[in-house]
Formats: sequence, C-alpha cells, structure tokens
Amino acid sequence: MAEIKRIAVLTSGGDAPGMNAAIRAVVRTSLAEGIDVFGITNGYEGLISGEIMPLSRRSVSNLLQRGGTFLKTSRCESFEHEAGRKRAADVLKEWNIDGLVVIGGDGSFHGAHALYLEQKTNVIGIPGTIDNDIYGTDLTIGYDTAVSTALDSIDKIRDTAASHNRLFIVEVMGRHAGFIALESGICGGAEEILVPETKKTMEDLGGLIKTWARTGKTSSLIVVAEGDELGNAHDIAKEIHTRFHIDCHVCVLGHTQRGGSPTSTDRLLASRLGYHSVLALKDGKTDIMVGWMNNAISYVPLPETWEKKKPLDEELLKIYRILSL
Repeated sequence: MAEIKRIAVLTSGGDAPGMNAAIRAVVRTSLAEGIDVFGITNGYEGLISGEIMPLSRRSVSNLLQRGGTFLKTSRCESFEHEAGRKRAADVLKEWNIDGLVVIGGDGSFHGAHALYLEQKTNVIGIPGTIDNDIYGTDLTIGYDTAVSTALDSIDKIRDTAASHNRLFIVEVMGRHAGFIALESGICGGAEEILVPETKKTMEDLGGLIKTWARTGKTSSLIVVAEGDELGNAHDIAKEIHTRFHIDCHVCVLGHTQRGGSPTSTDRLLASRLGYHSVLALKDGKTDIMVGWMNNAISYVPLPETWEKKKPLDEELLKIYRILSL
C-alpha cells in the first residue's frame, strides 16, 4: 500500500456518546504522524456530495465531553448501490485522500467493506454503537454511557415502584441484542430481564410474577430489550393484564440512551481506538475494524464483525437469575 498522506474520518448510522472523542483522536494522531486529516459531514451522504473540510487540532477542541457527533451522521440510501460508492471513491480521489476511517456499526461497516472491495479504498472501522453488538470487540463506543443512562432511570423507577407497590416494565434499546438490558437489569436489581437471545413464554412470565407475590415482593421490575420476541414493553404489559389480570406500568427509555456526556470508559475507549485506527492505516492495514478485546487492541476483518454473532455473557445470565430470586 502506498504511503498514507491524507486521511478522512466520518460517522455513520446511529450516533453514540464518545464518537466526538474518537474523531478527536483520529485528527490529533494523524497530525502528530505528519498526515493531513479531513472531516466528512453527514456520513456517507456527505461523502457522496463532497461535504469535506480540513481539520486541525483546534477543530476538535472541547469535544471530549460532548455527546453525539459534531460531524453529524445520516443513513444513506445512495451508498447502498455501487454507483453511489463509485461516486464516493471519486470524491476521495479528487481530494487525494488515501485512507478513510468509518465510525459506526455493522451497517456502516458493510458500506466500508464494499468500498474497499469495489474501489480499493483503504478503510478502517471503529465500532461506535450503543448496542455493543459488534463481534471482535468487548466494548463499542457509546455502550457504557447508554447503560449508565438506562441504570439512572431504572433506579428512579425502582423508587416509585417501591413507594406504590407496583410492577414496572422498563424498555431499553436493543433490537437484535440484549447487552444494555442485561447489564442495566442486573445493576438495577430487576426481577426479570427479557432479551432477544433467550426464550421466554408469557406463561413463564406470569408464573414468575405470581411467585414474586407469594414470596412477599411488593414491587417488581422487568427490563426488556426492544427486540425481545414477546414484543415491546407495551405489548407485554397488555398481554400480562389480559392473561393474568395484573396491572403493569410501562416506561420506554428510548433515545435518551443515545445522548449525554460520555463516561470516562467511553472517552478512553474512543481515544484508544481513534489513535490505533490511524496507526493501522499507516502500517498498511485496511478493510479491518480496530477493537478492544481482553484489554488489548484487536484487528478484525470487517466481514467478521457482522458474519459472526457476539454472544451475551453466559455467566451474567446465570448471575441475574440467582440474584433476582
């Protein structure tokens, strides 16, 4: 691979707290290595339309504590087609950009991989998604903050549930993965946690609720990932009322989990991954994700990040069942 002289960075897909810290690390590491660096606004859509600007050290000042992404993000239908990706590659060539850092989730990585295959663009992925569902990294940027945000709400809901002797169902994000639900549920003392990776029936749930009542519980909390097979929180509450004549109060946390100032864990992770993404490009690596596994940097081929399923921690599943009794 030719020497890397100019790098561009973009954020794509859903925003996640810590993306700004990753951009900052890419920019300042590039400049420290003598590489010019550019920001692409509005994700792949901005790349296709040429929304590119040079970045300096001062361009990324005062960003560490800010949620979201100052480069903005979007979902780009045009980039799903080869013609759109060809236009994106042409724009990079017009700017003499040698390497592209993409911060996002598996959809963003699909696009980066296609850009590499079809146009031979040098690409590095940084996992930025609150869902933590990317294979090849123990943590994704934004996950720790999302769990902390969910837990703060769960603690407050627990207070009112106890005060009024109520059953609450709290819905957290996680369309295909239950990482946020499992961790926030354990830390919030949930009596039950419903995630897409495990199977529960309404009969199972009804039996558990009745058991809680027999053992003297006066208030209970169920945390459910939005993608659970039993449905969302409102669906489950309605079914519990219909089948078992038990009233449930519902709280959907929604997009509050995406926002807010990133935790120290997310800031540190983003700084590390941003730093190593630049070094990876400089060392001739491409079509990979830079991740964090077993307290060390990992390099994973982009296709593996979506072809392989990242499992929930089986020990945590056992722990929550014991501690929730």
